[in-house]
Amino acid sequence: MSEPIPLRKIIHVDMDAFYASVEELDNPELKGKPVAVGGSEKRGVVSAANYEARKFGVRSAISGYLAKKNCPHIIFVKPRFARYKEISNQVRAIFYDYTDLVEPLSLDEAYLDVTINKKGNPSATLIAKEIRQRIFDEVGLAASAGISINKFIAKIASDINKPNGQKTVNPEEVIPFLEKLEIRKFYGVGKVTAEKMYKLGVFTGLDLKQKSVAFLEEHFGKSGNHYYQVVRGIHTSEVKPHRIPKSVGAERTFSENLSSEIFMLERLEHIAEELERRLIKSKIAGKTVTLKIKYSDFTLQTRSKTLPYFISDKTLLLETAKDLLYQEEIKNSVRLLGISLANLNTDKEKNIKEKKEVLFQLRFDF
Repeated sequence: MSEPIPLRKIIHVDMDAFYASVEELDNPELKGKPVAVGGSEKRGVVSAANYEARKFGVRSAISGYLAKKNCPHIIFVKPRFARYKEISNQVRAIFYDYTDLVEPLSLDEAYLDVTINKKGNPSATLIAKEIRQRIFDEVGLAASAGISINKFIAKIASDINKPNGQKTVNPEEVIPFLEKLEIRKFYGVGKVTAEKMYKLGVFTGLDLKQKSVAFLEEHFGKSGNHYYQVVRGIHTSEVKPHRIPKSVGAERTFSENLSSEIFMLERLEHIAEELERRLIKSKIAGKTVTLKIKYSDFTLQTRSKTLPYFISDKTLLLETAKDLLYQEEIKNSVRLLGISLANLNTDKEKNIKEKKEVLFQLRFDF
């Protein structure tokens, strides 16, 4: 007989239109107007957009040119990542008032395990509500939240009542919730996977649940077993408070395309300096250097080299990146260059504290 699945009280907090909301916070004149962070009407890529801009189809990862075409009155704002990190740290400080089990996914979202919390509050729903209110009162921004028995469902739930809302999926509601859910709303099912599932007759969680694990593994490989489990409410991944990075990088998109390798080397020097600063601050070194090249036609190429020793020095980073640049001929003019470092010394030298599993009965206050 298999052991019972541990039920936890997990909150996923997701800041609403975070980058754009910070810009509105610092510049109230932007409120009520369509705002895109990053990009410009000529080139560049949008990093984030507020809800007013999203009404016109403006979203992250589209070109500034397309954003301007879709929304002629859009306002482009230069990203200020230092400021976003500052605000993010303020939000996380609030999280730590409730639990030390906080797993940041990015600057604007995180998982919190409040099964056992510092407030002694048995209701994860009330904790989420209190956290969101404190973020609004103390930081001045809106956040949404999802609450459920595991990270997978909490992540999906946080998107249900956006913006500035929350959704709790209680233990007894998990299966009906997943069965009714459109397959494209399952976390981790992207556009390509969704299209493939549609062709297989899978449109909802219930459709997915009717497929055998063998069928899903045949069509989706290792992900097949994951889909088989999560649609049954099974997702045992714990909230990991110490997420170790797999790589560290820096990159730049240029205002004008570069066609000369001399100019590229000049830009790579600045990128290597920025990467060195990040590595020193994080006390990280690595062995595998990757050069990222995005051409003017938006095709992407990466070239990597693994060294026999750990490095973090800008001179060695630049020297390796230079070798990779000359490894083969540049095919076109270049709009973006980046350098990243992987195979880090954190992989083996940093240990994550393991916490004991606590098993809970199916019915408990949420």
